[in-house]
Amino acid sequence: MPSYTAPVRDMQFVLHDLLDVSQAGIPGYEDLDRDTTAAILEEAAKLAENVLAPLNPVGDEQGCTLENGVVRTPDGFKEAFDQVREGGWTALDCDPEYGGQGLPYLVSTAVGEMFTSANMAFNMYQGLTHGAYNAIHAHGSPEQKAMYLPKMVSCEWGGTMNLTEPHCGTDLGLIKTRAVPQDDGTYRITGQKIWISAGEHDMVDNIIHLVLAKIPGGPEGVKGISLFIVPKFLVNEDGSLGDRNALSCGGLERKMGIHGNATCVMNYDGATGFLIGEAHKGMRAMFTMMNEARVGVGLQGYAQGAVAYQNALAFAKDRVQGRDVTGAANPDDPADPIIVHPDVRRNLMDQKAFVEGARAFAFWGASLIDRAHRSQDAAAEGLISLLTPVIKGFLTDKGFETTVLAQQTLGGSGFTREWGLEQFVRDARITMIYEGTNGVQALDLVGRKLGADGGKHVMAFFEMVKEFIAANKGTDAEFDAQFLDPLRAASKDLQAAGMFFMQNGMKNPNEALAGSYDFMHLFGHVCLGLMWARMALAARAALAAGGGDTAFHETKIATGRYYMARQLPATRTHLARIESGAGPVMALDAEAF
Repeated sequence: MPSYTAPVRDMQFVLHDLLDVSQAGIPGYEDLDRDTTAAILEEAAKLAENVLAPLNPVGDEQGCTLENGVVRTPDGFKEAFDQVREGGWTALDCDPEYGGQGLPYLVSTAVGEMFTSANMAFNMYQGLTHGAYNAIHAHGSPEQKAMYLPKMVSCEWGGTMNLTEPHCGTDLGLIKTRAVPQDDGTYRITGQKIWISAGEHDMVDNIIHLVLAKIPGGPEGVKGISLFIVPKFLVNEDGSLGDRNALSCGGLERKMGIHGNATCVMNYDGATGFLIGEAHKGMRAMFTMMNEARVGVGLQGYAQGAVAYQNALAFAKDRVQGRDVTGAANPDDPADPIIVHPDVRRNLMDQKAFVEGARAFAFWGASLIDRAHRSQDAAAEGLISLLTPVIKGFLTDKGFETTVLAQQTLGGSGFTREWGLEQFVRDARITMIYEGTNGVQALDLVGRKLGADGGKHVMAFFEMVKEFIAANKGTDAEFDAQFLDPLRAASKDLQAAGMFFMQNGMKNPNEALAGSYDFMHLFGHVCLGLMWARMALAARAALAAGGGDTAFHETKIATGRYYMARQLPATRTHLARIESGAGPVMALDAEAF
């Protein structure tokens, strides 16, 4: 059975040595001293390790069941959900006006990583509720907020987002679900939605569905989409539950992974719905959910890699096979632990360097969201908008790859269900697909985000990297050579790729779009390279200051050196692919495939 240990020490390093949160100048961050964050993270760790992680294989084995229109979650899920609610974990960063704790999103991100590593399928129930909460909080009327948000903050009520239909996913302009206006100001919602995570289950008293639909007579395509609140049970004016709405779960999807989460076909048969915001402006409200979800899915990707790495490392230290080629490590035993072998080390170092770099990147991204929202900082808003498809696409691609590397570390044992690694692989795979496939993320990055506001946000990113290198050049020759020089070269590769798009993409958009996926990965490597250079600098400062934990900081620097030497040079390959243009990609006619 797999195990999980929450990485509280590493999270504390990222929060305080890298991001220096209490001095960040973001409202609410001044209260995040080391003792405060340690207390929160250690309590979350107990819940993740002792309650959620043991249920992960249970959820995978049992899955969810649909009986007479009711979805039953796996054994233990409901009791665990009660513990999460009672501990206030669902309300961490929610508005105190509606029962939330008002903590920064960054704190919720750290806790979310633990819960996701421990049990991704379970954590999706509250995660989707949080996304629906955000949409109503941002776009709902005062009456809607007062009616729905307190129970959603506490997770007494769940929440979902209903976008996809059998005939359309990415191209939402094709949706057929209709919303017919009624004399009382409500709408009758009729249609079918598929792949609705947590669409029906037995852990909450009500589920607040957010449904995209078209009002007859509205504009064609995405300009005619509106967003509606469609509760499972209608809510009376006093907040009590009224009649069951005309909606139902028509079936559960049989999936490769995340078996513990109910992925539903939802049928709306003239259900009563309530418009959120303006008619025909549903895409704007929907993207409030989608943008948070995309950052959250990026977290899911590396969080699965993190728990997979932990188990691979434990196996490599325990499993004895063969001898160290430089001399027996354990001469009194018939063989040495496989961690002595260079290729196993390579495998583990790839995992470790990615997971720790990804954690820093995700936490930095969360701090940008806090700065944008709490300080009304337009520059931070523009930067996180640019980085969101990178966080989602790169961290899930590499997170899945990390789970495969972890599985490979176990050899044949990794292919068996007994050890649990194959579940991490299966669960991680969905992160590359939902909330916009990673190909769509790459298209969004190159087609929309690069040129947003005249390209000033990507130029600001380049300038930030340049300023970091200039400010720290001359720290010493070793740091320059091992961290700053590789980062400078990678950043130049990213700039060269952007220049190729500018010079060729205007004449032929395919020249840019054919290289978009490589650009997303190139950008992701530069971001992790920046994180590793910053972390190495922070670790060096900690070593210079003394105070213990020498082994931790030396290990951090050595891991960073590995990333810069072995992973960051991938930017050259991605640039070469981009500069090959659209010709090789588009050479074949459709009939020739």
